[in-house]
Amino acid sequence: MARTSGLFVTGTDTGVGKTVVARCIIQALRELNVDVAAMKPVETGVGRDGPADALALAESTDHSEPLELICPLRLELPAAPSVAAADVGSPLDLSTLREAWSTLQGRHEFVVVEGAGGLLVPLRENFDMADLALEMHLPLVVVARASLGTINHTLLTLREAQRRGLVVLGIIFSHGAGALSTADQKNFESLKVSLGDLVLGEVGFLEDPRQLEKGLLEGAKLWERIQSLDASPKIAS
Repeated sequence: MARTSGLFVTGTDTGVGKTVVARCIIQALRELNVDVAAMKPVETGVGRDGPADALALAESTDHSEPLELICPLRLELPAAPSVAAADVGSPLDLSTLREAWSTLQGRHEFVVVEGAGGLLVPLRENFDMADLALEMHLPLVVVARASLGTINHTLLTLREAQRRGLVVLGIIFSHGAGALSTADQKNFESLKVSLGDLVLGEVGFLEDPRQLEKGLLEGAKLWERIQSLDASPKIAS
């Protein structure tokens, strides 16, 4: 059976903290001496300073890969990839994305891929982020907000993943919005209890998301969960 060659970081919504969580995952795995690369297949809202998410991911790696492989598709309009591509009059060239993915897979033990938005965000007509994760044969790490609305958003994402035949490695909660109210904390605790072992961890509020402290995620627990998937036919197929 083929081993799990990476994971796909998706979110319950846009702006939930996927990039921060993906960087934490990369950092945690590198601390275990895992040869890990990063990939942001497509990024929109790219201005003069370049693809901000992809650049942040690159900072967490060993800097061995060019930005062209880490983020092969970049678009200016801050919209869904299919919409941003239509804005410039050309659909996304998925072959460029696939070639970059194949190259990174061939060079590294493990690749952390960060999607754009959530599972149903379209890249092209009839091809969305869930389709991309399926094509890459990668399990999901779902990033969810630790705030009001997270119960509905998280459960909807998990049900769509199940419907599409995607394997969910686990859920990581992001506290990007800061401290919770008493009511929101009770909602959050209830959700965590209902999810049980699916919860891989939490990333607390960061004053400066560009500066990651060590130990934000438990690398050993994450790697053990990844290795436990290696015998899964859904992943190894």
